[in-house]
Amino acid sequence: MPIMSGAVPVPAEGGQHRRPIIAAAIELTARSGWPAVTMARLAELAGVSRQTVYNEIGSKAALAEAMVAHELGRFLSVVGAAFDRHPDDLVEAIYDAVRAVLELADDNTLLRAIVSATHGTAPELLPLLTTDAGALLTRAKAVVAERVAAYRPPLAVDQIDVVIDLVVRTVLSHVMQPSDTPARTADGLAWVAARVLGVAANPPLRHT
Repeated sequence: MPIMSGAVPVPAEGGQHRRPIIAAAIELTARSGWPAVTMARLAELAGVSRQTVYNEIGSKAALAEAMVAHELGRFLSVVGAAFDRHPDDLVEAIYDAVRAVLELADDNTLLRAIVSATHGTAPELLPLLTTDAGALLTRAKAVVAERVAAYRPPLAVDQIDVVIDLVVRTVLSHVMQPSDTPARTADGLAWVAARVLGVAANPPLRHT
């Protein structure tokens, strides 16, 4: 699926140089800020020609979207791993997934660059995680919905969608602006999920 302007779809596969270029862009953004990222600089860091960078990525706007999509893939992988660890306990899987995502966010160099005013990245990158985050949310919710369906929760499909939307949006909010520790935030969302599902959180609110 191609990169689209103003969205964060599933990243295109591209050629052999695409991932190294994106990785170089993330590193350069974290180190020097988004304004320092140029196609010429990326070509130098990735060891390819500037034309190769254009062929693999396209525009700088497409590069920004590709960077966010790349990092989203990392976050979704830890979500999948959390669900795999708790195949028989949906509430525990939600707790584990939320905590894992927020802990990863704490140490994510691109996120730190995006939210840091000193890097000057907010005008171009911040909307990809806030006002223009529709495609990012759609992809994340689709992945979570597929995993949740395997537990056959006692809710109608539209009700499950509401719960997933609530959890995913809340997690994204805490990724951008944490108000508590990952463990406490995960506790709260697991408790909400347990109440909605009509089951007891096990154990209830570990980190109060």
